[in-house]
Amino acid sequence: MENPAQTHPLPAGLPADASLPAVVVELGRRFEAAGHELSLVGGPVRDLFLGRPVVDLDFTTDADPDATERVGAGWAEATWDVGRRFGTIGFQKDGWQLEVTTYRAEQYDPASRKPQVAFGDSLEDDLLRRDFTVNAMALRLPAMELVDPHGGVRDLAAGVLRTPGTPEESFSDDPLRMMRAARFASQLGFAVAPEVEQAMTDMAERITIISAERVREELVKLVCGRDPRAGLDLLVRTGLADHVLPELPALRLESDQQHRHKDVYAHSLTVLEQAIAEEERYAPTSPDLVLRLAALLHDVGKPATRRFEKGGAVSFRHHEAVGAKLVRKRMRALKFDNDTIKSVARLVELHMRFYGYGDSGWTDSAVRRYVHDAGDLLPRLHALTRSDVTTRNRRKAERLSHAYDDLERRIEELAEAEELAAVRPDLDGEQIMALLGIRPGPAVGRAYRHLLEWRLDEGPHKQAEAEAELRRWWAEQPEAREDAED
Repeated sequence: MENPAQTHPLPAGLPADASLPAVVVELGRRFEAAGHELSLVGGPVRDLFLGRPVVDLDFTTDADPDATERVGAGWAEATWDVGRRFGTIGFQKDGWQLEVTTYRAEQYDPASRKPQVAFGDSLEDDLLRRDFTVNAMALRLPAMELVDPHGGVRDLAAGVLRTPGTPEESFSDDPLRMMRAARFASQLGFAVAPEVEQAMTDMAERITIISAERVREELVKLVCGRDPRAGLDLLVRTGLADHVLPELPALRLESDQQHRHKDVYAHSLTVLEQAIAEEERYAPTSPDLVLRLAALLHDVGKPATRRFEKGGAVSFRHHEAVGAKLVRKRMRALKFDNDTIKSVARLVELHMRFYGYGDSGWTDSAVRRYVHDAGDLLPRLHALTRSDVTTRNRRKAERLSHAYDDLERRIEELAEAEELAAVRPDLDGEQIMALLGIRPGPAVGRAYRHLLEWRLDEGPHKQAEAEAELRRWWAEQPEAREDAED
């Protein structure tokens, strides 16, 4: 939703069109009337200065959760307290979600995945414990007074990530902040201060105490950012990727003058960038996590399958099948949902299927199988296959592009003639059992698969033709011969 105009002047230095919803000032006045402090803090303040739309409304206060609930009573349309243990109370008002958290002075057990929460008593101490200076700014409410003790505005202008205290202390308190640095490099286009990158490098192993779910969420946000290459490069440079996505740095295959081959790591990042450019044309959404992960990981099977051939050539036979297995294993370790794992692994498995089409063309049967095997992933497979062309040889690139244009044209023509997207055998399971006089069991499944293969090979048939083919096939099966002998 669009922000209504703010009801109080904002600090100088913000873009001319910067605004906040009226509920921000309203809530500030309610806290002030109750004798408490309230400040808008972190991301929304940063986004105001960046000219980005403010979506999340996060606040911090000296009030404890009980007092916060009392302030919102009778004003908020809904209240939730699932974050009470961490000092957070949520309100809903005029279509906005507002989260108010008591000042914190968190303390961490170096060996623990979870913070030991302790409430603080000052805004300045609360800002000191935040991850980066650009997120350690606040607007005191309702006066809209900017509080920026650590130079967040300066670092925003410079496009650099620094920590309020020392990066070593910050990352020791919460190692996930190292992942956030890479995420902000992707989302905001920020560089990382040298001392921050050095601390990330020195402390990379600390990320192993963080739960897979929290790591996954940061990785998803990074990959879906506007420049994921910057964030991924940072993960690889600092060694964080060795712990959270080791298949990525493993793509930096060594080569020599005798055995020349493409830099697989750089190629994979380029494919990711090209896949992002194809999202508008092929992907159901943008950013599209499934397509981006498939593009990034499509060649992870190459290190395990690399072979040096005679004459200096290098081969990676069946790397797509090996890569699909590695993708499933890594994504399960990161606790991705089953549908996302299945989709990404399937795209990796299919990404080499097209090659060879431009040299010899395909039969209609091969085109049907390509569509059938891709299923709902076909548009994403189009995007991935086109993105996988990173050759500098213009003629080769144009030849592959024209060949894929031709394949898409043939898919469209067959789809119109045969309802290709919903290819099924000419007879269903009930018809198979009735015709053969058999009960549900493995034989029905085998018959169904045979008719499906026959349909993919030759296209649709009339029912009488399908029945004749089924009888012919059944006559060759062991069950039919056993019945005849009995």
